[in-house]
Amino acid sequence: MIRRLALEKRPDPSPRLLYLLSALAIGIGLLLGAIPLWWMGTPPWEAYHEMVRGAFGSVYSLSETLVKATPLLLAGLGVGVAFRAAFWNIGAEGQLYMGAMGGTWVALTYPGLPAPLLQPLMIAAGCLAGAFWGLMPAVLRARWRVNEIITTLMCNYIAILWVDFLVYGPWKDPRAFGFPFTPPLPQTARLPSLPGSRVHLGLLLGLLVAAGLAVLLKRTRLGYEIRIIGLSPGAARYAGMNLGRTTSLVMALSGGLAALAGVCEVAGIQGQLRHGLSPGYGYTAIIVAWLARLDPWATIVVSVLLGGLLVGSDMLQIAMNLPVAGAYMLQGLILFSILGVEFLAGYRLVWRDAR
Repeated sequence: MIRRLALEKRPDPSPRLLYLLSALAIGIGLLLGAIPLWWMGTPPWEAYHEMVRGAFGSVYSLSETLVKATPLLLAGLGVGVAFRAAFWNIGAEGQLYMGAMGGTWVALTYPGLPAPLLQPLMIAAGCLAGAFWGLMPAVLRARWRVNEIITTLMCNYIAILWVDFLVYGPWKDPRAFGFPFTPPLPQTARLPSLPGSRVHLGLLLGLLVAAGLAVLLKRTRLGYEIRIIGLSPGAARYAGMNLGRTTSLVMALSGGLAALAGVCEVAGIQGQLRHGLSPGYGYTAIIVAWLARLDPWATIVVSVLLGGLLVGSDMLQIAMNLPVAGAYMLQGLILFSILGVEFLAGYRLVWRDAR
C-alpha cells in the first residue's frame, strides 16, 4: 500500500507547542542572520557572543537593555491586546508619537505644576491622544468596513509628520542651534529613575500594565468577549456580542498603551520631543507580540530579549565595526521565521494511505 505525507489541521495546539515554535523561530532567525555576518567576514559565533555580553554582561549593559525593553513592552502589550480581538493594529508607531506629543504639550503648557500633578497629567494626556489615534481606524472598520491594516499604517505617517511639523515649527527651541527639538522639559516632568542608571518609572508601569491585562483577559467579561471575537467573530456576533463597541474599546486601550510608551520615552529618556524620537519601537512591538503569542507575561520576557538585541547590536558597531542596521536585519529575519513556522502551530505532517 502506498503512503504519502499530508498536512492535517491540529484540533487544539497546546500552549507549550506555541512557545516552542517561537523559540524555534528565534533560532532560525539567528541561523539565517549568521549568513550575512559570515559574508561580511565576521565569525557569527563571536558576533553573537559579543551581542550577549554587550546586552547582559554587566549591570550597566543590563540597565540599558531594560531601557530599550520599556517602550517595547508597553507598545507590545498594546499591539497584543488588539491582535487578541483580531484587529490588526499596525499603528503603534504613530500612537507612540501621539502619546509623546500629548505628554510634551502638557509639560510645556504647565511647567510650574509640581511633579505629583504634572506627571500624571502628562500620562493621561498622552494616553488619551494615543487612544483617539487608535479609535479612528476602529470606527472606520466598524462603520464602513475599511481595512484596518491600511488605516493604522497610514496613521503612522500622519502622526510622525505632525510631530515633525511641531518640532521644526511652533514648538522648536530657539536655543537648539537649528536642531528639531522642543525646549527641554522641566525637571518636574522627568520620570524618576534608579540611581546611577537610566531605568525609569516606565518599566514599573509596563509590569503593572502586563499584570492588569492578564487579569482583564482571563477574569473579566470584556476579556472573554475579546478572546471570543478574536477566535470567531461570527460566533461572537451570534452570541449577541457588540463587535463594534468591543473593538473600539480594545483599540482605545491599544492606542493608549502604545502612547504611554511615547510619554515614557520623552519624560524618562529624551527629556524633550524631537525628530526621530523612536527608532521603530512601534514596528518592533509587532514582533514582540507575536513571539509572546499575545500573552502579557510572555511579552515581558520577549521585550527584554529584543531590547538586548538592540543594545547588543550597538556593541557590535563599537567593538566589531559592524553597522547597527544588523539589529533590524535580525529582527526582520526573526519575523519572517515566525511567519514561516506559523503553519506548524495549526497543522502537522501525517502519513496517509494514497487513494
